[in-house]
Amino acid sequence: MAVIRTATDNFSQENKIGEGGFGEVYKGILSDGRHIAVKRLSSSSKQGIDEFKNEILLIAKLQQRNLVALIGGTAAGVLYLHEYSRLKVIHRDLKPSNVLLDENMNPKISDFGMARIVQIDQDRGQTNKIAGTWGYMSPEYAMLGQFSEKSDVFSFGVIVLEIITGKRNINPYESLHVTEGLTSYVSMETMEK
Repeated sequence: MAVIRTATDNFSQENKIGEGGFGEVYKGILSDGRHIAVKRLSSSSKQGIDEFKNEILLIAKLQQRNLVALIGGTAAGVLYLHEYSRLKVIHRDLKPSNVLLDENMNPKISDFGMARIVQIDQDRGQTNKIAGTWGYMSPEYAMLGQFSEKSDVFSFGVIVLEIITGKRNINPYESLHVTEGLTSYVSMETMEK
């Protein structure tokens, strides 16, 4: 813990780079010059210790030297998780705030608290605990708890639509009906042309 405190300057506010479901995220520099991001679990976290442990275990199991530093962008990162990792991973919470940019503006997938490992020959899973971010969840996951590689592809597609249209999928100041999201907007715009 002393190494992390030193790297983050004792979790100073100047090093705070964000806040997620688990708590605050800080940047830091290790004594060997490597840049790191450190999540500090908050006692008032909306997500529990189990999800936090899941993220740590999943990243360790993947044995990727730096999963967040995947080269090739978000799509390549998702493809890696689904097809090329020694473990098949469904992220389940792909959204803009879980895609970080490095100093060269290369996208890096982060936040694996909701991720699930599935068997290599399996292409879907089921859960009774539906968690994630509305507007980025595929309909079958949001309504039925069924997740698959296609769920991550749906989430990635929403991110692409946001980039193309310059609009957010869910505006917190508007109605949160599922049918009023960006995918419906794009469908309506296409039908009108």
